Amino acid sequence: MWILYGVLGLLGIFLLILLVRAAFFRPKKLDYGEAEPISFDPEAPVNALQKLVQCKTVSYNDPSLEDDGEFEKLIALLPTLYPRVFDVCSFNRLPDRGLLLRWPGKHDNAPSVMMAHYDVVPADEEKWDKPPFAGIIEDGILWGRGTLDTKATLNGALSAANYLIGKGFRPEQDIYFAFSGGEEINGKGAENIVDWFIRHDIHPALVLDEGGAVVENVFPGVRKPCSLIGIAEKGMMNVQYTLYSQGGHASAPPVKTPIGTICGVCRKVEKTPFKMHITKPAGELFDTLGRHSSFGYKILFANLWCFKPVLDLYCRLSGGEINALVRTTVAFTQMEGSNARNVLPTEAKLVSNLRLNPSDSVQSAKAFLKKAVGSPNVKVKVLESFEPSPISETSGESWDKVASSVAQTWPGCIVSPYLMVQCSDSRHYGKISNHVYRFCAMDMTAEERKTIHGNNERIRLASIHKTVEFYIRLLKQC
Repeated sequence: MWILYGVLGLLGIFLLILLVRAAFFRPKKLDYGEAEPISFDPEAPVNALQKLVQCKTVSYNDPSLEDDGEFEKLIALLPTLYPRVFDVCSFNRLPDRGLLLRWPGKHDNAPSVMMAHYDVVPADEEKWDKPPFAGIIEDGILWGRGTLDTKATLNGALSAANYLIGKGFRPEQDIYFAFSGGEEINGKGAENIVDWFIRHDIHPALVLDEGGAVVENVFPGVRKPCSLIGIAEKGMMNVQYTLYSQGGHASAPPVKTPIGTICGVCRKVEKTPFKMHITKPAGELFDTLGRHSSFGYKILFANLWCFKPVLDLYCRLSGGEINALVRTTVAFTQMEGSNARNVLPTEAKLVSNLRLNPSDSVQSAKAFLKKAVGSPNVKVKVLESFEPSPISETSGESWDKVASSVAQTWPGCIVSPYLMVQCSDSRHYGKISNHVYRFCAMDMTAEERKTIHGNNERIRLASIHKTVEFYIRLLKQC
């Protein structure tokens, strides 16, 4: 009996510890300062973005499909849309459609870089409600490919600079505007810009590119809008699995056909998820947003030392973004067999796309897949790959500049670091800076986020104004 009482007592103490830790797991008090009111001509950035959208700067892996004239049209428009910027900034064109402008500051030892890309993905025009390159404005919305990804941020940064230059503002440090015209196809424009910085021994104190946004309903138990700033991004691998066979006529198939066997490979890999790793970006996200969640979730996130297996199970069952934060993910995207309906294939192939957690690498992920496949008859080959990016700092002046600009532009939102699960040009900047941040300066609904790379991409005019407002605040601190 005394043993039972002892066990119950220890269990009670354990539960009390969990509840006390959850009760004290409260939001941190952060002072981002008072937001100064900002007033500018609201029509100018809307009209500028409309003209950018009307340039059909679609990039393809096959250059013969691209319309170089549309890219040149956009570049030629920039001095007319942002004349003050081109009055004071030097302008360099680098190979592979890299554009680099330098706004001279009072000093040049700690410059900032504002990034964006001006190429866009193709649009299936027949499935759009409005023509994707007409730049139609109706009911407070601008329709068009690139309105969100990422002509809006290019326009926001240059519109803000144009406004500040008109007010006689000069930054304390040099500011660079770095734009690439091939991000959607992993082009080398951004790499060439980084190489230019390396040749000139320039190490930015702050780099800002596309990434997170102000979003809602993205974290369990949190009702407030969340401003997610990426401090790292996952790596990427495309992997091909090939099974060779003798082929033959489909009328007398073997017990195990090549397609059936290769489908078994898919099932094996999907049933063997990569190990969960709570790296710095995910850990800081859980610590920040977990403090704003409902009490039940606070018990979980305040006591991850105890509940990691529960979190692991939750992520595996939920899938989606929260699962992608904590592990390398595998998505099967392509399959190939015979080119005739009644012939067994001599080669059966699968392709999967992996997004690598910062704790994994291309080499370790390939080894994991080979073990999961478990068959010497299936060849596992890496087609393309790059490693996860370095993880940027979340303390200090550079982070504070971005975080305060976000908090002042969208009052009441929760500012949090996170791990970007997609890829961007900013991964190249890890060579020259440990303050690389990823934030699309706009608030997006779930419906709007789905239009990125999809049909009916569009932006609210109010969001265009907020983007400019954010960049005005940020540039004034640079």
